Amino acid sequence: MEKTPPAWLKPTVDYAPLAVFLVAFETQGLMVATAALMATTLAALVLSWVLTRRVPMIPLVTAVIVGVFGGLTLWLKDETFIKLKPTILYCLFSAVLGIGWLRGKWVLKAVIGDALPIDDAGWRRLSLRFALFFLAMAGVNEIVRRVLTTDMWVLWKVPGSIVITFIFILAQTGLIRRHRLPDQEG
Repeated sequence: MEKTPPAWLKPTVDYAPLAVFLVAFETQGLMVATAALMATTLAALVLSWVLTRRVPMIPLVTAVIVGVFGGLTLWLKDETFIKLKPTILYCLFSAVLGIGWLRGKWVLKAVIGDALPIDDAGWRRLSLRFALFFLAMAGVNEIVRRVLTTDMWVLWKVPGSIVITFIFILAQTGLIRRHRLPDQEG
């Protein structure tokens, strides 16, 4: 039976691994930070399972990619792989949302629909915007990882990409307001 998650669980699962990565990078370097990211990501999934008896899909997919690319980074002692992780993840999210959009399936609605009561036209537009946003983020990560130093890439990743994502989400409020479903209470 699925338990109701405590309010602090989602932010912990989503952001604790990144915070630990950033602290470890600043104090110990990229290889230790990569190992810390892998361990914290796994711990966050275990915590989610213990408290709710479920593991959310997006953190699970992220954990698999962190495991593969983090493992390659540590095994081969090559930072390229951990720097590729955001590109792969963003491309995956873009592809899933884009293919869903082409098929008339609003994947975003399945993931966050309960929290965002908007009509199907809104989901269609929001899904396309997110697919294009994630594709752009993959492109930016590729430029940053190839052109700038590892220190600058880490700043891009944490907190840069988080801030940009937050701003992008805020920029969608007009669309969400225009497509909001009327309240069912009455």
